[in-house]
Amino acid sequence: MNTHEFQAKTVLKHYGVSIPDYWVIEHLDQLDAVIAALEGKGAVLKIQVHAGGRGKAGGVKLARSPEEIRLAAKELLGMRLVNNQTGSEGIVASKVLISPLLEYAQEYYLAVTVDRQKALPILIASPVGGMDIEEVAHKTPEKILTLPVGLEGKLKSYQLIRLCKFMGWEGDTAKQGQNLVNSLVKAFLETDASLLEINPLVRCHDGTLLALDAKLSVDENALFRHPDIEALFDPTQIPSVEVEAQKHDLAYIALDGTIGCMVNGAGLAMATMDIIQHYGGKPANFLDVGGGASTEKVAAGFNILLNDPRVKAILVNIFGGIMNCETLAQGIIEAAKERHISKPLIIRMEGTNVEKGRALLQQSGLSIVVAETLTEAAQKAVGAA
Repeated sequence: MNTHEFQAKTVLKHYGVSIPDYWVIEHLDQLDAVIAALEGKGAVLKIQVHAGGRGKAGGVKLARSPEEIRLAAKELLGMRLVNNQTGSEGIVASKVLISPLLEYAQEYYLAVTVDRQKALPILIASPVGGMDIEEVAHKTPEKILTLPVGLEGKLKSYQLIRLCKFMGWEGDTAKQGQNLVNSLVKAFLETDASLLEINPLVRCHDGTLLALDAKLSVDENALFRHPDIEALFDPTQIPSVEVEAQKHDLAYIALDGTIGCMVNGAGLAMATMDIIQHYGGKPANFLDVGGGASTEKVAAGFNILLNDPRVKAILVNIFGGIMNCETLAQGIIEAAKERHISKPLIIRMEGTNVEKGRALLQQSGLSIVVAETLTEAAQKAVGAA
């Protein structure tokens, strides 16, 4: 689960990381209080969306007077960010973060993430931070330092010494940097994060280190341990159909094809999409209803596909291991009773109670094409679409 910048800053602040003052507005009438708190100082305004590249897309503005702050806020509230991270539909910014303009001496980059090859969390650091950190990593990899985080959940003394030398931190700044990194690692582990990033981390002219920006992504499988973080979920940042899928605990990702897919199991879902593509079609979604889906869950997934205007045909591919094919058939029939189905429906099922499931479908009176194999099902779905 992704969070907004201001939410990530709140988490970091809880762990003792120094953060400049900031305010978050959702309406222009909230500006007066913010401008008063700034006491005539300039400000940086940043849209709050679950995507990077805000600065390059015009989602970050500098303002040096109250008039410029008002103008920038008016332009940013409601802005639709469109880039390679958001897709063609983009994401609308309903919140804007405002913080005082600061002068500083240098930008750095710090992050903790998971190295899946080593099966360990790692710290990534660079003495060069900012918007072009990806380009820095690509063109000058020697400016990137990677340190493994041990099973005890912290960096060792010699690693911290190496880090400070690499970053160019000395004296009090080095002490701040070591404390900050320890806090960053602790926050990463205790929140079950998959990524915790500060970019940029800045050194002020007096040597103080401040986190100017932050990003936090948390493993959704661990949210049951973190109700406070789960409450930070912003449904406006994902398509409404994905919000609906989450309500029913369905793994759903919208794509740009015309064949709706409902499958149990991620591997089988990927294979189903592959074979649709192989026979000349394009899947409209990834939808995994799970191995032990209930009738209600299947019906919810089926309704999501029926509500998608891009879907010209629906392919249901179920292997009844944990899932009962009879349960699947009941879910489809229940959804069909509530809706007028005009889209071609192709069903391929195998496994537990498959004969009972097929019998229910045949006796339902619905217009259904039953396929014996996945190849047959894909060919019929492509032809129907």
